[in-house]
Amino acid sequence: MFSIYILTYNEELDIAACIESALLSDDVIVIDSCSSDRTVEIAQRYPVRVLQHPFESHGKQRTWMLESVPPQHDWVYILEADERMTPELFQECLQVIAAQTVEPRYIGFYVAERVMFMDRWIRHCTQYPRYQMRLFQHGKVWFSDYGHTEREVCNGATAALVETYPHYTCGKGFSRWLDKHNRYSTDEAYETIRQLENGSVNWRHLFLGSTEIERRRALKDLSLRVPLRPIVRFFYMYFGLGGCWDGYPGLTWCILQMFYEYLILLKVWEIKQMPLPNLDSPPVSQAESVQSGSSQSRSAVESAQAPVA
Repeated sequence: MFSIYILTYNEELDIAACIESALLSDDVIVIDSCSSDRTVEIAQRYPVRVLQHPFESHGKQRTWMLESVPPQHDWVYILEADERMTPELFQECLQVIAAQTVEPRYIGFYVAERVMFMDRWIRHCTQYPRYQMRLFQHGKVWFSDYGHTEREVCNGATAALVETYPHYTCGKGFSRWLDKHNRYSTDEAYETIRQLENGSVNWRHLFLGSTEIERRRALKDLSLRVPLRPIVRFFYMYFGLGGCWDGYPGLTWCILQMFYEYLILLKVWEIKQMPLPNLDSPPVSQAESVQSGSSQSRSAVESAQAPVA
């Protein structure tokens, strides 16, 4: 058996279905980022542990969770509220854990997501199979921040599972998607600036990477340096990856991703153009400001009252 962590923030529409899919495990832990809706109230109706912790970043939230909330089992699975555990995936997790007990080889397993958008699996233009670190031995995997999301740091060998999980990326509506990606674009803009100033493209991983994760991350670093990024991404996703075969939802997805890239570029420009505060000049206190204003007013009055030659 393995424990399942569920990460939430204002997920009252998704949390019930997510928890019900996770109850195949006997140890489900909801880590809530201080939601302002009914997420916690709904979660507490189920036989799960519910804890709250203020959100700083995706990497820091996962690190706090793994360090501060001990699971009942040696292996853990990370599930987000807009994702679902399936019976087939659960069984494969149990099988690989049992195999590691007999012959330890791997400390973690990547699982591919199936992006569900506008009631359809967007198979082509989402880079399927796109793997995420989900199942791992507790204490062997940690997370660091990268852009708006996180990247795993693994203390040992990893592999990938065959089964996948559904990710309902727009299940709460377009307004929520736009609001979320507006926040994400700010983090991505700062990461873009850091990468352009200090990072580089790993060409070996790009062309000869042994895993999809290595190739995808090298492609991400390359894309930051491509002119007309939003337009290039649209053509790459819609024609290169085959988004045209995903119907109208695929077209909509590609347009949204192009808009997201453009929003990142706008915020990169904004960050670079924002005036920095002048830290050399001492701050003017309110009393000094009032006194200065009064002195100027008296000077103006005296000047007005002076006789004209």
